Amino acid sequence: MVTQQYVTTERGLGPEGRIAVVTFDRHDGVNALSPDALRQLTDAARGFEDDPVTSVVVLRGGPRAFSAGFDLKDPEGRSRADMNLGDLRRHLRLGPRLTRAWHDMDQITIAAIEGFCIGGGAALAVALDFRVMARDAHIRVPEIGLGMNMSWQSVPRMLHLIGPARTKQAVILADQRIAAAEAREWGLVEELADPGHAFDVAMALAEKVAAQPPIPTAMTKQTVNRLTHALDDLASHMDVDQFALASLTEDHREGVDAFLQRRKPRFQGK
Repeated sequence: MVTQQYVTTERGLGPEGRIAVVTFDRHDGVNALSPDALRQLTDAARGFEDDPVTSVVVLRGGPRAFSAGFDLKDPEGRSRADMNLGDLRRHLRLGPRLTRAWHDMDQITIAAIEGFCIGGGAALAVALDFRVMARDAHIRVPEIGLGMNMSWQSVPRMLHLIGPARTKQAVILADQRIAAAEAREWGLVEELADPGHAFDVAMALAEKVAAQPPIPTAMTKQTVNRLTHALDDLASHMDVDQFALASLTEDHREGVDAFLQRRKPRFQGK
């Protein structure tokens, strides 16, 4: 078992020891993605690059939250407001680097979602191969409501899963909670579980995958991903710069201030 501050990795589970479990839990009931958490989760994914045994990785959050998304209260994250454009662009690559690391893994990846899965948490979840969600959980994509665009290459990934209209609905209607049953109907998640049992259902799915021959399983995943996401880099190569530009607007400052002050924002298109 490998343990970092927020992330624990356990290997050697399931049939022939082919299942690993990565747990992201800040033990605060919110599980926000601070810059340090982004780095630790990226390192966890990259840690499987030379793993010849593991063929399935289950990623779970805390018992009350998969993730609340990027940590708007974290001091390092808040320091973005004072960065020059070059430093800001480099710092903003932490999120895309995370989702790319999980998306590119040879292993089949499964998210076990309890509670809420918001913003960057949703971006991470859609970078995985499968999602299992508790029936009382929900997904929300609040970025536009904070005066930002949805980045981390999550828009094309959502588009492949649920189509253009549902992607616009999920992203543009930023206050909308997507309940588990609705997410299942849309194709955003593959399996539902009773509350508190998303991990159990994810592990049952992982055992089915782990029982398959690992090499053709990995090859099939990569083939499907390459065909499906062939144009994603072309379509979203500017989303970091769009995010950087949006973060300089008055509407972004208003959106974040309103969120922290728990009031309704007043956007002016500036």
